[in-house]
Amino acid sequence: MDLALIKTFLEVAATGSFAAASERLFVTQSAVSLRIHRLEDQLGRPLFTRSKSGAELTPAGQEFEGYAQALLRNWEQARQQVAIPEGFSHSLTIGALVSLWPRFGFRWVDALRLALPRLALRAQLDMPEALTRQMTEGVMQIALTYAPVIRPGLSVQKLMDDELVMVATWDGARVDAVKDRYAFVDWGADFLNFHDSLLPGLSNTGLTLSMGALAARFIQSRNCAAYLPARYAKHYLDDGRMFLVAGAPTHAYPAWSVWRDDLEDEIATVAHETLAKVVATAEHDTANVLDQF
Repeated sequence: MDLALIKTFLEVAATGSFAAASERLFVTQSAVSLRIHRLEDQLGRPLFTRSKSGAELTPAGQEFEGYAQALLRNWEQARQQVAIPEGFSHSLTIGALVSLWPRFGFRWVDALRLALPRLALRAQLDMPEALTRQMTEGVMQIALTYAPVIRPGLSVQKLMDDELVMVATWDGARVDAVKDRYAFVDWGADFLNFHDSLLPGLSNTGLTLSMGALAARFIQSRNCAAYLPARYAKHYLDDGRMFLVAGAPTHAYPAWSVWRDDLEDEIATVAHETLAKVVATAEHDTANVLDQF
């Protein structure tokens, strides 16, 4: 069976929309419709009820969804097992948003390699929607994200609150005097509400960075101020390359881990244990920064 048909079916089922599925799969809406028609022809049953409001699974579609997930999962497990490099016994793919790799995800990879030397690791960087899709398809077994999505076969656990703090590249900066050198980092809707409520004077500075913690590289060489995760900003603060902005409020930004329920028990146990240690280190780094206020 064509796996593209299976992936398309699952995406339409998850989004409830042919249009939304086409955007996530990077194909046209007509291509999505054609794939679903082909799958329905092969199965001999309609899988979706189409309407102006979207697409809803029929009873046959609901029954097929579990089989589709199993087909895709079995294929991915077989593909990954065959592709394990010589000298390794298992493989694990971890995905994360860009801001959760530096000083967090990388440390976890180091801990996993030390604890499970025969585990072949693959680390990937992606956006929330792509992480969810790859988790659902079985391409990825664990994801680190700020925007978890609950799907069948996946479990979500909170990691920590990534405290966002305002930092500047010059000493003595105050929140009421940074507007001309302030870069707004887009940390999502909750942060925007916090920002508009407590920092209305910095809402229209003309510079928005949608790059998470990578914004640190930008502001460091351009004499700017911005909000960054405290654990990430710590080494800049310790080196005297950045400074906390006096009077700036902090914002708690929850980070989460998403796990496939069918992850092998031995790997899952070690992964949880090593991740807990990395979280403890990150929380300690965050606390050290917050203590400076």
